[in-house]
Amino acid sequence: MKQSHHSNEPSVTLNIAVLTISDSRTPENDTSGDYLVNSLTDSGHQCIARDIVSNDMWQIRKTLCNWIADPRIQVIITNGGTGFTHQKSTAAAVMPLLDQVITGFGELFRHLSYLDIGSSAVQSDAFAGLANNRLIFCIPGSTGACKLAWDGIIREQLDSRQAPCNFATLYR
Repeated sequence: MKQSHHSNEPSVTLNIAVLTISDSRTPENDTSGDYLVNSLTDSGHQCIARDIVSNDMWQIRKTLCNWIADPRIQVIITNGGTGFTHQKSTAAAVMPLLDQVITGFGELFRHLSYLDIGSSAVQSDAFAGLANNRLIFCIPGSTGACKLAWDGIIREQLDSRQAPCNFATLYR
């Protein structure tokens, strides 16, 4: 049973970067990146950086390292490269950069995904963590998975009014 609520305090606006990891997406067809940018701005946050990189561990790390070191960025959301195939390199690229893994994020995402797509959810390597006090959420690249992650977890956890706890309080 869900036991959360919102406080009456004003919401904190976070600066968020969105990275699409794909060998086929372009600015013209990046529906998942578009969804995430629209959703985070609709929730009162700012998208201050956005990029698309190939599914290459070194290109992913290059972009993420720059964003992790950027004092303006508080949250990074990646989409793509988290499935169970040999071409997927998001976990290999990002995990070594993390200071702390947020284990519950991946667990909850796979639970919600299981309710949506059944046992295929086991093939998702969705995960989250902290690097240099930056929240990083790594989610699958399908627009449906981005909606599931945003609507089911990320939106509430980036809302500073969400009780009993949220990640936005890291940036108050």
